[in-house]
Amino acid sequence: MKLIHWGFIGCGEVAELKSGPAFNDVAGSDVVAVMSRTEKRARGYAERHGVPKWYTDAQELIDDSDVNAIYVATPPATHATYAIMALRAGKPVYVEKPLAASYDDCARINRVSLETGVPCFVAYYRRYLPYFQRVKKIVRDGTLGKIVNVQIRFSTPPREQDYGRDGTLPWRLQPEISGGGYFYDLAPHQLDLLQDIFGVITEADGICANRGGLYEAEDSVSACFRFENGLPGSGSWCFVGHESAREDRISILGEQGTLSFSVFNYEPIRLLTSDGEQRITVANPSYVQLPIIRTVIEDLQGFGLCTATSASATPVNWVMDRILGKF
Repeated sequence: MKLIHWGFIGCGEVAELKSGPAFNDVAGSDVVAVMSRTEKRARGYAERHGVPKWYTDAQELIDDSDVNAIYVATPPATHATYAIMALRAGKPVYVEKPLAASYDDCARINRVSLETGVPCFVAYYRRYLPYFQRVKKIVRDGTLGKIVNVQIRFSTPPREQDYGRDGTLPWRLQPEISGGGYFYDLAPHQLDLLQDIFGVITEADGICANRGGLYEAEDSVSACFRFENGLPGSGSWCFVGHESAREDRISILGEQGTLSFSVFNYEPIRLLTSDGEQRITVANPSYVQLPIIRTVIEDLQGFGLCTATSASATPVNWVMDRILGKF
């Protein structure tokens, strides 16, 4: 069995809670080095998780001969830089979502991956969670009949940090770092799930606004889009709504029924047909990235296949950039 020795570039909240421990839970995989520009953070993560090496320079970690695969867990603005550095060093990469802060940067990563023959995977882990596998199965089984429309609805009140009372805003609200506002952070999961089920979105347009005035990034987004098979869809995102409007839902409308589910709360899946209503509860693993990380590792070991590649992730950025009017 080929052993995969990971080096982490970035060791913040995502690596701490959602992904990091999972790399050691898969046979033939371990974490041997971590990097953060902040020495305290890098050393602290290494000590807490028993990682033997830590760095404050990404190039030093990439050049470490004990590291043969790289996990990039930084804000999106640096994804392309670090991914390309790793690919040119001949080391496979697993990048947090979205793949980059723009469609153009995604295309750059894909070109280098193609040129070098080194794979790049993206952390669209919801594709692999049991909850969403069940959603996909219901659609594919034909329970809903012919699918006629897809709708995304998401609304949440502002978070305390959104008011910037201490003079700073979260990096997710700094478009030069994140690629956009909360839309660019949360919509990728929703759009990737739908493209995994229905195919690539080939048309997209949107209207964006800042209605709350708390920060410069868009806080209200409405969009329409069409999949390659002709299926139309729409989406509405509001990050400054009242508590009464809080919603996290995707609805798939078919000729024989409707399927509704949440993306971030994992509320029971709701299936409505002529036979009545079903509410389906599906549990997910403690570390939500474990299923996809296992698939990535098995792919690198030569006996599995991970479909969440940089090429498959790039259409998500294309859709978001179209909706935001970037081109």
